[in-house]
Amino acid sequence: MIIESSLDEVKKREKALLIIRDIVENNGRESLYDLTGLSGGFIASPSELSLLETYVGPAIFEDALQEVGIEHMGGEKILPLNRTSSGILATILALVGKGTNVVHYLEQLPAHPSIPRSCKLVGANYFETDVFEEFTIPDNTSLVVITGSTMDLKVIDEDEFRKVIEMAHEKNIPVMVDDASGARLRTVVFNQARACDLGADIAITSTDKLMPGPRGGLMAGREDLIDLIKVKVNQFGLEAQPPVVLAMLNGIKNFSGENLIKSFSRKDEFFDILDKRFNNFQKTPNGVLISPEGLSREIDVDHNLSDNDLAFVLSFILLEDYGIITIPAVGMPGASATIRFDLSTNDAFNMDLNDLGKKIESSFDKLLSVIGDEDKCREIIF
Repeated sequence: MIIESSLDEVKKREKALLIIRDIVENNGRESLYDLTGLSGGFIASPSELSLLETYVGPAIFEDALQEVGIEHMGGEKILPLNRTSSGILATILALVGKGTNVVHYLEQLPAHPSIPRSCKLVGANYFETDVFEEFTIPDNTSLVVITGSTMDLKVIDEDEFRKVIEMAHEKNIPVMVDDASGARLRTVVFNQARACDLGADIAITSTDKLMPGPRGGLMAGREDLIDLIKVKVNQFGLEAQPPVVLAMLNGIKNFSGENLIKSFSRKDEFFDILDKRFNNFQKTPNGVLISPEGLSREIDVDHNLSDNDLAFVLSFILLEDYGIITIPAVGMPGASATIRFDLSTNDAFNMDLNDLGKKIESSFDKLLSVIGDEDKCREIIF
């Protein structure tokens, strides 16, 4: 294996950022194509930027965020955080006791690693399943977790969503929804209700996923629980700082589901292009993906790389040769190694799909030419 630890994942991400910097400095931002679905943005006027002081910023922008945030997420109160993972950690610190159980239902395993890691920090027992018939809530459960849309954009069935909430509330157990991309994907593309409207006590979304906002987390839910969680947020420095709060506010204001709707129809065209050469690409609601296991099935060349390593090498070839940014190259430790091509991004609308397909084929051919040389693959990643 090439990537064997979280430190390796940090190092490969540093390499990817260096490549991105070099591309921008030498060829301009227009030579990059961010297809992660996490491109985000920072929308701010000069007059707003002048108010980004330590105390003035929160006084002005956090109050305004309450109104637009509740409209976007539902619930009684909004809490901005520096990361979605921060909100998950703070929720578990506030609501989960040592030795209690946390149970999690999602459409496809695995869960985002921040959830089991946070449970481990507080000494809680953690269980997750993607088989609805196997989901149960044992005694001594302190929190039920639902994922609205997985890291690979598998969306939960709304009826199952409601039933899990009902099961938890019958036992007076709060429900937290990890709705990182789902707060927009579920509601816009699948016409599902907001998590809080379905009865969730807490819901959190990532403000850079499928919207023009910054990397940050926005939590919504019951006021009493938000207040408890906010204490932990402030104690451990997990709150969003004024610039991020401003960017969240404007990101939500400028969010439009139009790009998501367009990508929903474009993905069929792109899938058909790739399907002529490959057998293991899959459609997502707003693009296509190939899993590490699927990529491995495409390869008939002898090699000693793991499935994830194959995805990492291909993602770096795409980045260095064509400026195409995918999650395996730039993702944080624990992120999925699945290569997704998100067609809802602004960069995707500037790409000819046939040309993108040719670049993916060329990158795959280069992968085939190097995977027999593990040292060369290490060089590509590191």
